[in-house]
Amino acid sequence: MVRALRALLHPAARQVLAACTLALISVPGIPTHAANVESQQQAAIEALTRSRAAVVGVEVTAVGGARSADTLGQRRSGSGVVIGADGLILTIGYLVLEAETIQLTTHANQSMPARVVAYDLATGFGLVRPLLPLRGVRPVKMGALADLHPGDAVIVATGGEDGEVAMAQVVGKRPFSGYWEYHIDAAFFTSPPVGNHSGAALLNSRGELLGIGSLLVGDASGEGKPLPGNMFVPVDLLKPILAELQQNGSSRQSRRPWLGLTSAERQGRVQVVRVTKDSPAEAAGLEPGDVVVAVDGTEVATLETFYKNLWARPSPDAEVRLTVLRGSITRAVTLRGVDRTTTIAKPAGI
Repeated sequence: MVRALRALLHPAARQVLAACTLALISVPGIPTHAANVESQQQAAIEALTRSRAAVVGVEVTAVGGARSADTLGQRRSGSGVVIGADGLILTIGYLVLEAETIQLTTHANQSMPARVVAYDLATGFGLVRPLLPLRGVRPVKMGALADLHPGDAVIVATGGEDGEVAMAQVVGKRPFSGYWEYHIDAAFFTSPPVGNHSGAALLNSRGELLGIGSLLVGDASGEGKPLPGNMFVPVDLLKPILAELQQNGSSRQSRRPWLGLTSAERQGRVQVVRVTKDSPAEAAGLEPGDVVVAVDGTEVATLETFYKNLWARPSPDAEVRLTVLRGSITRAVTLRGVDRTTTIAKPAGI
């Protein structure tokens, strides 16, 4: 049985399996005699084989005139993970943002079209569903953020023609703020990095899905030291809103003010790096180099405090008062945010 399953795996996957098995048998309290090791190894192989089969390649072409094409490109590729018995696939949202067409490729090289089910700004997740049945693919079970700790060994699986299985180590669990008006209170950080990280599956040795790949980062440890790695969005964020996403296409938390600013933390200040064309920020005259000092009179020094103060209002189009420093001049800027979902281009007929 073990030999047959091992034959199904790419050499890289066998290396991952060996490392994960070693990590398992080194846990205090778990016997390490030969029979137990063989049993654990067999269980790990079976879990890895099932989970890898559920990771698919995702190829996307954005609609003509998509705003996101400037930063994400017209054509995008990454991975997704089957999480539903009906073929529902979880991926990272920016892959399917403003998608015109989506093509999936399974581990068995089965290719088929898919459609977007949801794009969620608050979590960064995307959901797609194949238009044809996925044969021979079982959905992956979801794990939990609390079950994983820095130092733990994990598996990163990608799909498509160049799909692979790689070994990584958790080097951090902490909040994450993105320059594109995005924040989550907990994210996984792993190293060494995986290049094709978009939508990649983060799995534990039981084959459970822990997170979805989002970014390549230069400081995975968060200690200010060069350590290349990846950031993964934990599936814990999906569990309470999954039904809502399937029904409405986004979560309630995603209906919040969007200004169209790309910002960065620099020396304890929030500095504007880029202003999106035709956005509220551009209409208000904000420019790259401006420093956001306060929101509604409350001082902000980090992206997290900036975003949380921005989003703490009852509706997406509520009035926002920014205190902005340009050079040596401080000025007040009043603008209205917009619901980001209303600015996203959709395929013809939708």
